[in-house]
Amino acid sequence: MTAPLIGITTSRRGGWRSYLMHWLALTRVGARAARLVPGEALPDEPLQGLVIGGGDDIGAEIYGGKVLPDVRIDPDRDRMELSLLKAALPRQLPVLGICRGSQMINVALGGTLYTDIYEVYVQAPKMRTVLPKKRVAIEADSRLDRILRCNPCLVNALHHQSVDKLGEGLRIAARDESGIVQAIESDEAPFLIGVQWHPELLVWKKPQQRLFAALAQAAGRVASPLAAKTLVT
Repeated sequence: MTAPLIGITTSRRGGWRSYLMHWLALTRVGARAARLVPGEALPDEPLQGLVIGGGDDIGAEIYGGKVLPDVRIDPDRDRMELSLLKAALPRQLPVLGICRGSQMINVALGGTLYTDIYEVYVQAPKMRTVLPKKRVAIEADSRLDRILRCNPCLVNALHHQSVDKLGEGLRIAARDESGIVQAIESDEAPFLIGVQWHPELLVWKKPQQRLFAALAQAAGRVASPLAAKTLVT
């Protein structure tokens, strides 16, 4: 059986570093990876899963949020990811959202974001680290809990935005000690999970590797792959 092909969205600027870490994580669990970059040709081979990766902020106008000065956005990437999700979600293609990607899943389903968590969660410590130093509590009855099998979990933290209003069909799967949403998921889709941390930077941690393994397994069962090259992005 051919290893499932999973598309990974990245930014044009510096996105190759993120792609390499995702490629490593997926290769280790028996999947193949294809980098998806705004403005570049999408792969000819149909995709069996998606990773909506981290990177620049999502344009606040998409979800009616507050426009912040001095933040980097990528409107072309916003359009590409929304187009991919619009096509992938009805097909029940497995999707893993990472940091910005988790937020994009929520926005694509009609949810909103806090554009700056520290304006809302004023007591939250300002943490920015690739190391697993943030403690998150996983909802005990969640799919994420069944996958990770660590509760609480220690994860990294590289974000200043988070989920506010949940998108349609989504539920909160994890929060940190300040109450900030750290993961979302769908009870209805076969695999639709968003995490606020970066599991691709924690590949030596077995719970995080299990997250990619679960994505790959779900992708291997896909009956209707996504012909990404037909999309208008």
